[in-house]
Amino acid sequence: MPVKIDGRVYYRTAEVCQIVGIGKSTLFRWIRQNPAKDAQHRDRNGWRLFTEQELRSLEAETKRIQTNEAAGAYKARQPDVQEPFNEIGQHPSNRG
Repeated sequence: MPVKIDGRVYYRTAEVCQIVGIGKSTLFRWIRQNPAKDAQHRDRNGWRLFTEQELRSLEAETKRIQTNEAAGAYKARQPDVQEPFNEIGQHPSNRG
C-alpha cells in the first residue's frame, strides 16, 4: 500500500515491482546498469520511496522496444565463454 508523507504519495520497492511487473533483482540491475534511475527519496530506515513519476518511468522501461542493433551491442558486451572441448569434440575429462 502506498505511503503518504507530507501530502505526497510514495511507493516502496516491492509495490513498484508488483505494479510494473518485474522482480526486485531486475529493478536493482536496472538501477546499477542505468536503464532506470534510483529512487530520489528514502524513509528514515533507508528504504527506497518511489514517486508516481519514477514509477511511470520504470513502467515505460518495461515497454521499451529496442532494435536488433541495440540488442547486438548488448550481446557484444557479454564475455565470450570458451567451450572446454578439444578439436575432436571431446571434453578433456573423457579422454581414455
